[in-house]
Amino acid sequence: MNVPLASQPPVPGEVLVMGAGAVGCYVGGCLAAAGVPVTFIGRPRVMEALAAHGLTLTDRDGARRVVAAARLRLTEAVPADSRPALVLLTVKGGATAQAAAELAASLPSGTPVLSLQNGIGNDRVVQETAPALRALPGMVPYNIAELAPGAYHRGTPGRLAAQEDAALRAWVPVFESAGLPLDLQADMAGVQWGKLLLNLNNPVNALSGLPLRDELLDRGYRRCFAALIDEALAVLRAAGIEPAQMTAVPPGRLPGLLRLPDWLFRRVAAPMLKVDAKARSSMADDVALGRRTEVDALCGAVVRLARGHGLDAPRNARMVALMDGGWPAPPPRLGSAELRQALGL
Repeated sequence: MNVPLASQPPVPGEVLVMGAGAVGCYVGGCLAAAGVPVTFIGRPRVMEALAAHGLTLTDRDGARRVVAAARLRLTEAVPADSRPALVLLTVKGGATAQAAAELAASLPSGTPVLSLQNGIGNDRVVQETAPALRALPGMVPYNIAELAPGAYHRGTPGRLAAQEDAALRAWVPVFESAGLPLDLQADMAGVQWGKLLLNLNNPVNALSGLPLRDELLDRGYRRCFAALIDEALAVLRAAGIEPAQMTAVPPGRLPGLLRLPDWLFRRVAAPMLKVDAKARSSMADDVALGRRTEVDALCGAVVRLARGHGLDAPRNARMVALMDGGWPAPPPRLGSAELRQALGL
């Protein structure tokens, strides 16, 4: 049963989802369930699943949205005659330039492309590759898991964020009505780095092999997460970047919170633990599917920023090596003691 909408604000036009994976299917699916015309472009595996099963979207608050397969517009390439009012770019970071080139070959000049990708600087890659398009940075705060073919579940809370821009203002009420609250921000760099600090747990979660909540309840894994954040915060200070606060705790206090004993962490960090049992990191999903992960867009971004300011970020560099060093072989599953040792903790 779909979630009833209190009102239907005017829709500025069609949405094109470029890279329909977990994020693209969830965000695009919520818009489609609200009556927005959405075209999904994705890998054959995902397109075949959507064609067979449609979209079922659930969340931690109990909402359920269904879009029947017959209502979905699915394709594996950008239609030559496509004229979307908004593109949601949700490909993995390493595929950004290729996706931008494909969009530029078919879309009119000035088409807004909102990057809802992990990492820093994807919008710049789009603008450099496709200068005629209007690239805008965005941020997805929540975890989305693929539970079954065509079934996607949001397991954590949060609000979407995007660069303040005239092209996006008319979309704010549309996203709100679709159950996707969207905040337009003047300083997206701070927001993106604030999100990246939290995403430094993604490789920890992937190496643990555990659901997100179970991993966060293990102090050993939390200590690894805290060490990665500590290193990143030092680099951000050197770079003069102020990360936005993305949780109830300011970024500078997160490492101390994570290092608390388990019994105390359970009490003090109760809001952080409001993660349902179905939630896992997108990086863990990539490992399970045999795909190359986005660790270079996360830990690698910290390493590159550090080098740009004459610093080192050895623990984040080590995490890149653990996740990516043996590709295409999958990374090892490590217990918390093993991971601490690997990071020199």
